[in-house]
Amino acid sequence: MAEYDVVIRNGTVATASEVMHCDIGIAGGRIAALADRIEGGRNQIDALGRIVVPGGIDSHVHLAQRGPMGPQHADDFASGTIAAACGGNTTIIPFANQFKGQSLRATVDNYLALAAGKAIIDYGIHMIISDPTEAVLGQELPALIHRGFTSFKVFMTVDAFKLEDRQILDVLATARREGALVLVHAESHDVIGWLSDRLLQADRRAPKYHASARPPLAEREATHRAITLSEIAETPILVVHVSAPEAIAQIEQARARGVKVFAETCPHYLLLHAGDLDRPGLEGAKYMCAPPLRDKADLIHVWRALERGVFDVFSSDHAPFCFDSPHGKKLHGEHAPFTKIANGMPGIETRLPLLFSEGLQKGRIDLPRFVALSATNAAKIYGLYPRKGTLAIGADADIAIWDPDRTVTITKAVLHDRMDYTPYEGMQVRGWPVMTLSRGEIVWDDGKVLGSEGRGEFLARERFAASATAPGPGGGCRR
Repeated sequence: MAEYDVVIRNGTVATASEVMHCDIGIAGGRIAALADRIEGGRNQIDALGRIVVPGGIDSHVHLAQRGPMGPQHADDFASGTIAAACGGNTTIIPFANQFKGQSLRATVDNYLALAAGKAIIDYGIHMIISDPTEAVLGQELPALIHRGFTSFKVFMTVDAFKLEDRQILDVLATARREGALVLVHAESHDVIGWLSDRLLQADRRAPKYHASARPPLAEREATHRAITLSEIAETPILVVHVSAPEAIAQIEQARARGVKVFAETCPHYLLLHAGDLDRPGLEGAKYMCAPPLRDKADLIHVWRALERGVFDVFSSDHAPFCFDSPHGKKLHGEHAPFTKIANGMPGIETRLPLLFSEGLQKGRIDLPRFVALSATNAAKIYGLYPRKGTLAIGADADIAIWDPDRTVTITKAVLHDRMDYTPYEGMQVRGWPVMTLSRGEIVWDDGKVLGSEGRGEFLARERFAASATAPGPGGGCRR
């Protein structure tokens, strides 16, 4: 009889394709058996009444970096991965930000050094390309892709990162040639700049005008242009943090004519709205992100798009800029105009409880779809599958065990990041991860953080196949 390090018994086990009742045997950090009944096991976990799913993969987070406007992230790889694990995640993919004039290789190596000895769960790294010189595209980027950095992000706005259309085409062509995936922040830079200037000239400086300066039409125009560039370069893209029905329509229209475009959305575009920006003083700054929060009516459209499979991945876009800090949202003072306030909100720990409660528990999605959105699709798109993102023999034993009936009121006090606020303060959710295992080791156990700093491993990821099948109407991602 095989000896297992850990056996998880009696749980309702779910993957992106099925739900079953079985035991899971773990040996050497990997799943070694799935069976109705597994005998033995040096350690046994009773999951009766619990839901057992693959550990979440949060494929869009920001940690341990200086933002483009100057403020510093509150979370490093230690606090960020602790919070992620407490929220049922076992893998994250943050960004190494290249600023103009910097070597891309040096940027990545410096970022790896920030992670070393810190992370308690595994991590990959995306790159942000802001300076696609001949040396970067011809030498540095291909070498980094060979090292397992197989995805990178480009911006169509934000002064520190923005690329011109011709530069984006160069990046797309390199991605196609080398086997990488391009993520796109799609907002129209000139529209935002023009509107921002007019608002400031009219002395409309408060955080609520952030949304006025970045209307849905600016996202629609840039999304259409990004898709057009991807068609010209014959290279798939993934449009990140989609917030508006106008952008959703562009993605669906492109897919209907056979364009290979993936899409991501985030919890705040489902649960928060532009009215949150209109708070006294600078309080609205807590809710500033880019693209901005939309009107309440738009939330319904984003939910419906998620339900019908438009979105392939569901990420937190965790951007931890403290509110009451001279290094965060208040870097430029208490009376800063909206153009001088850092964009981004925390959410690495609340991403999955919010989706579980508001999506699964309210019947908007089923359990396999929850697994697909929380883990499996990201693993497939970003070159981690089948090692990550599924419960199958040979996969890493990255597992989250959920109590579906646990009711939690989200407050800053119950979370584990280093932020001084949560935008979901006071929101009640039903369903909470009570245990997280990373490669078979318990790193979070119902109130206790057990994972040690530095145990998390860097994940070199497989190349993206430019010929990969595009997501279909059901939102599947196939490699």
